[in-house]
Amino acid sequence: MLGCAIAEELYRRYAALPEGKLTRLRASLVRAEALAELARELGLPALLRLGEGELVAAPEPRASILADALEALFGAVFLDGGYAAARAAVLRVFGERLAQLDPERPAKDSKTELQELLQAAHRPLPEYRLVSVRGAAHRQSFEVQCVVDELSARGTGSSRQRAEQDAARAMLDKLSA
Repeated sequence: MLGCAIAEELYRRYAALPEGKLTRLRASLVRAEALAELARELGLPALLRLGEGELVAAPEPRASILADALEALFGAVFLDGGYAAARAAVLRVFGERLAQLDPERPAKDSKTELQELLQAAHRPLPEYRLVSVRGAAHRQSFEVQCVVDELSARGTGSSRQRAEQDAARAMLDKLSA
């Protein structure tokens, strides 16, 4: 329901854009991290009742839980009031993000942005090296090094993928400095 409402609104606003750009815009709005951020802004973490395992693992609900909770909220509006009510709720919550979208520059994850930048400059692609994994199995922290030519940057995250994204962002910052 959420993806449908966002896709419909993007098509309404940007009907002339190619399908690929519309898809990237939609994906940037409904990816888990973006939904978790919106859930935090709405104060959803304080309203969630988590199991003991989740409470022990982290002081705040994981991004995936927050994203799921926000989607469930829209689903409840849909079940209670139908598509029009749910669409209105989605547009109200996403209003500022929709207004700030630049359809010519859809938000890309850091790894994609770095790869495209390097390819355009005919430079070698980045290499990601796992530096360390710390913590218990249910609460690990990963550290990754991103290497491009003679440059390197490090990143950390709760998964290897998040650490790679953080390292790519750090590399982008180095390259733009």
